[in-house]
Amino acid sequence: MSFRGENYLWSKEGASVLENPLQIDYNSIENLNDLFLEVLQNGVHGLCFSLYAEGQKPGDIISEDQIRRRMEIIAPYTKWVRSFSCIEGNELIPKVAKEFGIKTMVGAWLGDDHEMNRTEINALIDMGQKGLVDIAAVGNEVLYRGDLSLAELVQHLKHVRTALPNVEIGYVDAYYEFTNHPELVELSDVILCNCYPFWEGCPLEYSLEHMRQMYYQAYGCSFGKKVIITETGWPSQGESTKGSIPSMEAAKKYFINTQLWAMDTNVEVFYFSSFDESWKVGSEGEVGAYWGLWDKNEKLKL
Repeated sequence: MSFRGENYLWSKEGASVLENPLQIDYNSIENLNDLFLEVLQNGVHGLCFSLYAEGQKPGDIISEDQIRRRMEIIAPYTKWVRSFSCIEGNELIPKVAKEFGIKTMVGAWLGDDHEMNRTEINALIDMGQKGLVDIAAVGNEVLYRGDLSLAELVQHLKHVRTALPNVEIGYVDAYYEFTNHPELVELSDVILCNCYPFWEGCPLEYSLEHMRQMYYQAYGCSFGKKVIITETGWPSQGESTKGSIPSMEAAKKYFINTQLWAMDTNVEVFYFSSFDESWKVGSEGEVGAYWGLWDKNEKLKL
């Protein structure tokens, strides 16, 4: 089987399934799995690295052996990995990724604990100075959560910019935050936006077009800088969000559409996520635990 990037499971307008140029019955789970595997094996730009195994959670110290085991699983399929923190074992993710020849977007997790923020930023700078950071992501959805003011975030960005003059830097947040805060665009080398049709209650059949609109909204205020989708995905089970309904079939279709669109347009996408993580049930409801391409036991979802 082979595919071309303009052939989506759902039309770009989102109204109906396209006439099938690939002669694939999309109602057949077997054929859908075949296409899912082929797209994955063709390779994705990036995957968000899921650090925590069953029974683990943020705050636990994660071993290098566990990181290496998971990196070995995803290494054949991705050029980049994205990490979300620089402490408690997360700092080992870029080191191990480099051993596999994988590029790194390394995130410093910022919140409302200023001492912890300094620890994260210092660790990010240390890794950057060691050549382990290809893109430094200074914070993730800090403004969305309301953990820091814009002025505080700007100071962190300027600090990292000064300390790592030869590393591309940016800040990760929902796509619309860059429209609201042009200062972030000015301070960033790359615009790092999260695009989730699921969390906005978009039905699957309209999800590709909605995700495209999210991307182009961020692109429209980027001053010509590169825009990277740092997170997008669809859960395989859990609670629905308005018209967004989780299912294994929907998750695979969304993954396929996202990757074919990215290939068509040369947009760099980090898919969320690599592995299911059960600890997220507490913060996001049951659906939070089922965003991985691989399940919590590190088995590909087929």
